[in-house]
Amino acid sequence: MLLFYGLILWCGLASMVSAGVFPNYHGQFDFISWDKEKSLHDYENTKKWWETAAFYQIYPRSFKDSNEDGVGDLKGITEQLPYLQEIGINATWLSPIFPSPMADFGYDISNFTDIDPLFGTMQDFEDMIAKAKELNIKIILDFVPNHSSDECEWFQKSIAEDPHYKDMYVWHPGKIIDGKRQPPTNWRSVFRGSAWQWHEKRKAYYLHQFGKKQPDLNYRLPQVKEMMKEVMRFWLRKGVAGFRIDSVAHVYEVAPNSSGDWPDEPRNMAVNDPDDWSYLQHIYTVDQPESTQLLYEWRKVLDDFQQEHGGDELIIMAETYSPIEVIMKYYGNDTVNGVQIPFNFLLITWLTNASSAYDYAKAIHTWLDNMPNGRTANWVLGNHDQHRLASRLGEDRVDMMNILLLTLPGCSVTYMGEEIGMSNVWISWNDTVDPSACNSNPNIYEKLSRDPERTPFQWSDEYQAGFTTAKKTWLPLALDYEKVNVKEERKVKLSHLDIYKQLQELRKQPTLRHGLAEIVAINNNVLAVKRYLLKDYTYVTLMNINDNRETFNLLEVFSDLPEEMMYVVVTKESERKIGTRVHVSSVQLNPKEAVILQSLTQLSTTAGYFVYYTHESPKNKIV
Repeated sequence: MLLFYGLILWCGLASMVSAGVFPNYHGQFDFISWDKEKSLHDYENTKKWWETAAFYQIYPRSFKDSNEDGVGDLKGITEQLPYLQEIGINATWLSPIFPSPMADFGYDISNFTDIDPLFGTMQDFEDMIAKAKELNIKIILDFVPNHSSDECEWFQKSIAEDPHYKDMYVWHPGKIIDGKRQPPTNWRSVFRGSAWQWHEKRKAYYLHQFGKKQPDLNYRLPQVKEMMKEVMRFWLRKGVAGFRIDSVAHVYEVAPNSSGDWPDEPRNMAVNDPDDWSYLQHIYTVDQPESTQLLYEWRKVLDDFQQEHGGDELIIMAETYSPIEVIMKYYGNDTVNGVQIPFNFLLITWLTNASSAYDYAKAIHTWLDNMPNGRTANWVLGNHDQHRLASRLGEDRVDMMNILLLTLPGCSVTYMGEEIGMSNVWISWNDTVDPSACNSNPNIYEKLSRDPERTPFQWSDEYQAGFTTAKKTWLPLALDYEKVNVKEERKVKLSHLDIYKQLQELRKQPTLRHGLAEIVAINNNVLAVKRYLLKDYTYVTLMNINDNRETFNLLEVFSDLPEEMMYVVVTKESERKIGTRVHVSSVQLNPKEAVILQSLTQLSTTAGYFVYYTHESPKNKIV
């Protein structure tokens, strides 16, 4: 049947890029037996909480400060949890809040089972969990498995060659060349320079794929795996709903040979800076198959805990920028469950200001076409390591991208501030604190720094953007905070925040939770997404990505639309108002305009090429 439907699409849409129909990650949809379609009750009962959830990333240092030290904290997060409820968030994942020397702002952990005093206490954490539960918001913690801090007790005992800890990290005596000791391989650090650091006390090099204060754990030692599983269980007992796993691709490096040595990695001839991580082709230090297998083991930890203690399904979100064929393995296979949400960064890494609608369609259906049957898609527009959406694609594309994010099938991930259109903040060399940039020099630091997207959240037009009452914030505030902030945007119709909230409300509709999807690039400038579900309304998202005024016939794009639809979401670029009807044979979009259309009545049934909608009742008529 999918082949038959594909032939219909091909015949009518040969000149368009279409993602086709994807029934495998939302409700099953049978074109032959429509009368046997599941009821909405059936859908809701079989859908797991996370499959259509709206996730929200909080970078704790920058969300809300409660104690006037210029750094965000757990009490600040707890205070603002009602805001997450206001904007329709189901779960939030927090960047690291554990004890840390802060060489990499929490990604260098010295104690995996406690709270850093900078952020508060364990009681503050438990209070946050309780408040979140009251508001029906789940808490996801960042889990950093690849390395610890060099100040971690485990590493200190490994230095001392304590028998239990001696091999918990990756050590090597190095090699002697022309009478001089050298690192064991040419491997480079993500943060520039050698990935090996000599330790005088131990008289050996240790591996650090990131900063030198972040020694890599040795997962070829079974006790390391078990210790990190116990870290997971500790936080699950505290009430978290799962984990976002950091830097999955780096967890394993290739196994050493019988002499305990590793091979050098080959050169990447496109890069000439020998300190740059990209100077080498990373065939031995990333994407080793054992890393994927470890994800399966971690998933089992969560499943076993849930089976024993009850409650909702516990989830894993996995961070990686690996090739698509590697990422898809994270989902699992026919015999084992993998992670529920291997992060999909294609809307970040594949799209630029110069991208066409065909590029957008390709990014979307590359994920959908490769996704295994029965799995759920996810869509990510930003995070603390990537330039902000408004800075990458332009402030005038913020609304259309949020419209796309929240009308595609599956779950969504929003980085804090993207819902109000926050943009990157220029940070001087003297104010730069990101180790990725600080390890470079004033001439190149800007292309390496992640500070611009990590600046404090803009709550209001008041002192320090309402983030803190301290005289100094840990990173400088944006200069535009008096206009771009939650307080102001709450007042403005069709502000970024207003549209985001409209979208979250619309997303409660059954079609957007359970319906099928078709994604089509109508031309170079216009992307269309159709969502439809038997016995419910059909929706079409339309985005004019560029600066031309566009007119088109949707009946030539989608073969099964009613002749008339109405606008249910518009943006400030729109001339139409919500509730206005439009003949789909002649739809116009202004430059950078994005809208959502809804059918006037519900989809009743279909036969061959013919579609039937229920008759429009008087209450549906728009006067």
